[in-house]
Amino acid sequence: MTSIEADVREIKESIRELTKKIDLLLDERERMAVMKLSERSLSAFLLEEPDLYTVRDVRAVYR
Repeated sequence: MTSIEADVREIKESIRELTKKIDLLLDERERMAVMKLSERSLSAFLLEEPDLYTVRDVRAVYR
């Protein structure tokens, strides 16, 4: 095997590793975007809903 072939194989392996890392980063970014969108849409919904417990109720439980 020539050194050029070895270099090409090494470069290909590095590219594979980088591609995997980029895919993981993109997946994480997509997950975060979906969570942020979900949080925004739920906050509007929850603001309109009545509270199930008052602060007084919660304090009574945790004393």
